[in-house]
Amino acid sequence: MALSDLSTPELGLGPVPKATLRAHIAERLRAAILAGDIAPGAPLTETALSSRFNVSRGPLREAMRQLIEEGLLVTVPYTGTHVAALSVEDVREIYSLRTALEIFAFEQVWEHRDDRFSRELHRRNAALLASIDAGDDRTSISTELELHGLVFEASGHKLLQRAWHGLRGRLQLYWAAHHRAHGMRGPRRDSHDSYIKAALGSDLDALRLEIADHMRRGAVVTEKFVSGESRKGNTT
Repeated sequence: MALSDLSTPELGLGPVPKATLRAHIAERLRAAILAGDIAPGAPLTETALSSRFNVSRGPLREAMRQLIEEGLLVTVPYTGTHVAALSVEDVREIYSLRTALEIFAFEQVWEHRDDRFSRELHRRNAALLASIDAGDDRTSISTELELHGLVFEASGHKLLQRAWHGLRGRLQLYWAAHHRAHGMRGPRRDSHDSYIKAALGSDLDALRLEIADHMRRGAVVTEKFVSGESRKGNTT
């Protein structure tokens, strides 16, 4: 076969789609942020990153835009782009909004839950447990978010889904930092047992209380971590 024939669609050896390159860059940058290689609050420049990842600035710019949408990066006018950093007040706002959004999402799907919803919730919890048992912290963070994300997906409410998507990135960032600081490898294995029971039960008021309590526990843990980081920053 001639070299010119290698790019035929049937072989799948044509040019790599630009979107694929952007996704690879986004994944590498996301991994570096969640691993702590790039610290919260650190400034990012296209020139430095394109050199570090050995990529052109075009797809890098698109990848950074994607991470801005995910909440891992923020852009401040006249200051530039940097890794998201949260204050205690930010944590309180995020968790209070999470509580309201997740309760609202369940209110939208409550009468429409079926066997598929139940099976998928159990499947996602099993994936979370497997990542915890494997000591895979990064995967445990993403699978925990997938578990909570099911009700948003099932709601079919696009604005609600966008709001949830905007919170996910910052939750990933601070869960990863908190776990590293305390040598954790994900949440406790039983941390979602009561949540799943309530989510599949028949008492919507009980679910509302469970979500509020579940989120409160998460907020307390994250607040303590962020407060500790702030104090350390003030003494250096």
